Amino acid sequence: MESRGEAQQMVVEGRAPDPRGARNTPEFIALLGVLKEASGLTYRELAQRAEAVGDVLPRSTIANMLGRTSVPREELLAAFVRACGCGPAEVADWLAVRKELAVHGERAATVEEPAAAPEAIAGHSSEPPTVPLPGPAAPAGRRRSRTVLAAAVGLVVLAAAAVTVTLLVRDDGREATPVSGPVAGRTVQIRSVHSGFCLSEKRGSDSGRLYQVPCDQETIPSFSLKRLAGDAWRIVTDHPEYDLGCTGVWDGMRDAGAGLQDQGCGERGDAEQFLIEPVGRPVEGYRIRPAHTRLCVGAEGNSKERGAKLVQTSCDGADRGSLFSFDPVVTKTAGG
Repeated sequence: MESRGEAQQMVVEGRAPDPRGARNTPEFIALLGVLKEASGLTYRELAQRAEAVGDVLPRSTIANMLGRTSVPREELLAAFVRACGCGPAEVADWLAVRKELAVHGERAATVEEPAAAPEAIAGHSSEPPTVPLPGPAAPAGRRRSRTVLAAAVGLVVLAAAAVTVTLLVRDDGREATPVSGPVAGRTVQIRSVHSGFCLSEKRGSDSGRLYQVPCDQETIPSFSLKRLAGDAWRIVTDHPEYDLGCTGVWDGMRDAGAGLQDQGCGERGDAEQFLIEPVGRPVEGYRIRPAHTRLCVGAEGNSKERGAKLVQTSCDGADRGSLFSFDPVVTKTAGG
């Protein structure tokens, strides 16, 4: 009976691309995509195979890796190619090419055919495949697991944080909508004071990208808050299709303009932790600041338009464009 390692190494035998054909990072990433196709395995199956040999390879991390514009970390690359069925010699080749690209950016291809032969991979042309290389505006797919957050949200309400403030009468004579502060465990809609819209994903999309939409329509996922150490908060999500997860900055990026994305918890570190700060006396709203950059969350371009993307942006002008309210969601009862 063959061992588990032997079985894995047989998966791509005779069909895997040779990484030494890559001349630059985009070609290297493209060949990783070919390797996945050659393995015939889904993201879930790759994650399970990695776990079986002690590697850590979450599904969303694979998707992000195949959509990056930079070479992946060594440990991630090794786990991925092992899960695809490569043996020690092949893993060493992938790591050697990765190191050369990381240092020099380019290299001379050392094989004639960078990708597997067309007859070896059904459905592929003789040209190397084109793999999308999205910037912050095109986050990769995601995954969720309820086991990641077993007891995801503590229901202890912090009295000091249970702040609901009624704003002053606006200049046009109309009473402004009350602003609510963060409360641990309470299901909320996160509303932009600037635009009046609420955060939501697009129905039917698996990107996890957050947009602003009318608050009177059903927003997905449902949001709640969990208090972390110090002054940080986690914005916990519960999606009807993808279960529990967390809001964070896509791929942990530090650049202004990087999008907000709902995804599984625990892979982006403090990029899925937020400082929530009251602004004004009386309180006009709350800044949401990613802990890893201390920038502010706001609509792209400070837009008041429906459908604008939520990004991390400069805090300049945040008193107007990047203030939010955590409005409690009222559960309707039968006959109510």
